[in-house]
Amino acid sequence: MSSSTTRNVTFTLTEARYVAAKMGADLRLLHNLYGSPGLASIDNYVEESALLLRDGYLKTVDFGFKSPNQWKLRLRYTATSGGQLRDDPPGRFPSPSDLSGLSFHSYLEYSQDYWNLTTDGRAKVKAALPVNRIAGDGPTIGTGNHSSGHGYGKNGQGVTRDYYSAF
Repeated sequence: MSSSTTRNVTFTLTEARYVAAKMGADLRLLHNLYGSPGLASIDNYVEESALLLRDGYLKTVDFGFKSPNQWKLRLRYTATSGGQLRDDPPGRFPSPSDLSGLSFHSYLEYSQDYWNLTTDGRAKVKAALPVNRIAGDGPTIGTGNHSSGHGYGKNGQGVTRDYYSAF
């Protein structure tokens, strides 16, 4: 089964930054609760997300804490367009988890539009991003709590957020 999406070509960088800034507010809350990610890293994650959202190259991006290769807390943002896109206030996480000694991690998946670019086109996109990502498999999840239904959007484009916390 295949799926396709239609992008609104009038989605501007300003609108993408509006959405990404709300993601950044979530990351600042993680920083306040757990001490990570670093504030400079948050600004880079926000700009990376905005650039990829604007061009339709973001599929999902995860932020959270893992040990050693399993999420203990994860925020997953999935690029979304049209439909019942929400624009909620950032934050509103469930009760904080004990994440002592765990490392902060981010994992990103590019959209099919990105993979449809030529090799040179993909290299050009990556060169313009403020985050240098290393290819690899993302952490897995185990038994835990999921919370969804939160989203950030502007002009028919945005992200939905899923919150996962391990038992």
